[in-house]
Amino acid sequence: MDKIASALVKAQRAFGPALKDKTNPAFRSKYADLGACIEAVIDALNGAGIALIQKQHPHEGGVMVETIFLHESGESFSAGLLAVPASKQDPQGYGSALTYARRYSLMAACGIAPEDDDGNAATKQRPKLPELTEKREPAPRDDGSIFNAQRIATNISAGIAKDDTAGAAGFLATLAQPQLDAVWPLLSQAHQDALTAAWPQDKAA
Repeated sequence: MDKIASALVKAQRAFGPALKDKTNPAFRSKYADLGACIEAVIDALNGAGIALIQKQHPHEGGVMVETIFLHESGESFSAGLLAVPASKQDPQGYGSALTYARRYSLMAACGIAPEDDDGNAATKQRPKLPELTEKREPAPRDDGSIFNAQRIATNISAGIAKDDTAGAAGFLATLAQPQLDAVWPLLSQAHQDALTAAWPQDKAA
């Protein structure tokens, strides 16, 4: 393993950031897609004599991906398995889960993270999101009833945890844009990505 270890260290020195250059039409939020993640590492890996392979394994109800680095010497290194449930049991649901699994498996294996597309993420102060227990001032719905963004965000996160990402995305798609804008920042990046992948196609702008 000496040769591939040395080559991976050399390659990692040249890895770039995975730029958030894609915009979700429903949420107007930027994210780094699979292509951006591959682009951030592939030249450095190939330059160090390493091929990138992402192998699929059987997984009930979803997909399982293994990121493997294959050195020109014949040595290889596996970054382990990552399982992701499919939001829907159809080709679209499995395709979204596969893309999601490949992206996060690659980022974890290479030790890279998404960066803001202006290249200044390291100097920016990220806003501190409220804890789930923090009391927030509810915003009124157009019909006069009370809209509680924090409660909805908590329920959405619980739905994703119960493998009902499609249902959570479908519910969010029914919200008015100001309400959606209030809920979205309260969700984790992983949940935002999962909801983006499961967003109903007929609701996308």
